[in-house]
Amino acid sequence: MNKYSMVVQWSNEDQLFLVTIPEFADRVVMPCTHGMTREQAIRNGEEVIEIYLEAWQTEGEPIPEPSTLQTA
Repeated sequence: MNKYSMVVQWSNEDQLFLVTIPEFADRVVMPCTHGMTREQAIRNGEEVIEIYLEAWQTEGEPIPEPSTLQTA
């Protein structure tokens, strides 16, 4: 299981759930995937995270750190 953030938002314009990954925002065009349902969008988001991580590792690129929730 990865620990990266994923934001799933409905797009009226596209009539799809769009997925962004905040930790990848400086390196990947956002939104990075989508789905017809929230569940499909989440599955696609998980797949995209794995694809990018594998590619960056293979290419020797730095891998962004997952964000963590800061509590008081």
